[in-house]
Amino acid sequence: MRFNTATLKHSFERSPLLRLLAAGIVIIFITLLLREANSGAQSAPDYEVGSAGQEVIVEILSGESGSQIGRKLESLSIVKSSAAFFRVAVADSRSQRIAPGEHRIETGIPARVALEQLLDPSRIPNLIVVKDGQRLSEISESIINFGISKVELEKSIRNVFPPEMFKSKNIEGFLYPAQYSFNKSVDGDEILSAMLNRFVSATKDINWSNERDFTPFEIMVIASLVQTEGTPDVFGKVSRVIYNRLEKRMPLQFDSTVHYALERRGEIRVSQVDTKVKNRYNTFVYPGLPPGPIGSPTKPAIDAALNPEAGNWLYFVTVKPFDTRFTNSYDQFLEWKSEYKRNFKAGLFE
Repeated sequence: MRFNTATLKHSFERSPLLRLLAAGIVIIFITLLLREANSGAQSAPDYEVGSAGQEVIVEILSGESGSQIGRKLESLSIVKSSAAFFRVAVADSRSQRIAPGEHRIETGIPARVALEQLLDPSRIPNLIVVKDGQRLSEISESIINFGISKVELEKSIRNVFPPEMFKSKNIEGFLYPAQYSFNKSVDGDEILSAMLNRFVSATKDINWSNERDFTPFEIMVIASLVQTEGTPDVFGKVSRVIYNRLEKRMPLQFDSTVHYALERRGEIRVSQVDTKVKNRYNTFVYPGLPPGPIGSPTKPAIDAALNPEAGNWLYFVTVKPFDTRFTNSYDQFLEWKSEYKRNFKAGLFE
């Protein structure tokens, strides 16, 4: 039997009932597919708590995906199925921070326990940790403590550069926050290259275009400010304040950039004398963005720098821990700042 496609198309366009039936079939088909996929994920074989066996060493390679790690864990009898681990890893953003290198992991454990053990620093030999927002000087100290001489490290810092698209010879901001495990025979170039490669891997899917046409390097500068000034729940708002102040040609006036210029860490406040220091990173004196990142931002901070939350805010202040407030009113800002000072004196920030 031959079908006249033109006649069928005409009937379909003329008949609402046919269109509804077709839509219904598509919805049912998609629902069945989703149900089948969900059923498969939920039924992934997994070990019960309390079934742990002996420890084994598993080596995680740089750039390995969650599914690849899952297959490796299954092959070593650490987890019962790679699907169970993949399900847990996808649901937990911390899985992106699994350190390349060797890990001591128990066998016969539930997938969620396997993830916790992979993230446990005490189970990783020869570990270097790059913390969120950490500066090159602080990372360098950890690398030197690992056993790399200061002279060798300084040479490596001069030899290793960020990806070419950023047009920078300075690796400040590009050593991605994560845990890193190395053999003791490693050299400075290999350590820094591993951290840069982790940055490339973490940002490989990023579209660097943005509403203000900031260059990728400028976005990294903004992201470092967002990381240092805010917490993940307000990254988007901090980013918008930066955009708004730059658009209005207002100085950023960030304490964090002054602390960076003065090579200080751990202090909350800056003095009037501090805000007058002649340094390009002093955003109280010099307009626009500082000349480079002030630390290593995470991907959420980079995403916020590219896509700030909508708002007209020009000021923000952390009144007390976990209470950061935003406003476009200078008077409101001063009122909240007074509240912050009272809380600071009361010891809430200790």
